[in-house]
Amino acid sequence: MKDEIFYLVREDVLPEAMKKTLEVKKLLERGKVSSVQEAVQLVDLSRSAFYKYRDAVFPFHTVVKEKIITLFFHLEDRSGTLSHLLKVVAEAGCNVLTIHQTIPIQGRANVTLSLNTNGMKEDMNVLLLKLRKLEFVEKVELLSSGA
Repeated sequence: MKDEIFYLVREDVLPEAMKKTLEVKKLLERGKVSSVQEAVQLVDLSRSAFYKYRDAVFPFHTVVKEKIITLFFHLEDRSGTLSHLLKVVAEAGCNVLTIHQTIPIQGRANVTLSLNTNGMKEDMNVLLLKLRKLEFVEKVELLSSGA
């Protein structure tokens, strides 16, 4: 059997049929529909397109088998920022494994968090969006996923 090669591709460059296939899979996974036929009709996708792509396209979080991720933050140096950041991470169901914070220079600090995401209650993209919206967060990067 030929080795499979995977690529990480931004959503905006995916063909519409692949995006809709992901929507169908999400509807089925969450029990929002009772059949493939119902799901494809809801998202306006042919059954043949769904079956063509269903085993070839996956959300990022389902491909990542390891449950440890590393996030890098560039933060404003304000009182309570780290504790607020950790609260958001904890509410998402992540367990903090390591924290590394640089000494603030010119009102900015870098923080690197290693997180165990086994108990995560929400999608990784939702967590990243929440973190990026925090007013004291200037940058968030997913550095790695893996043990």
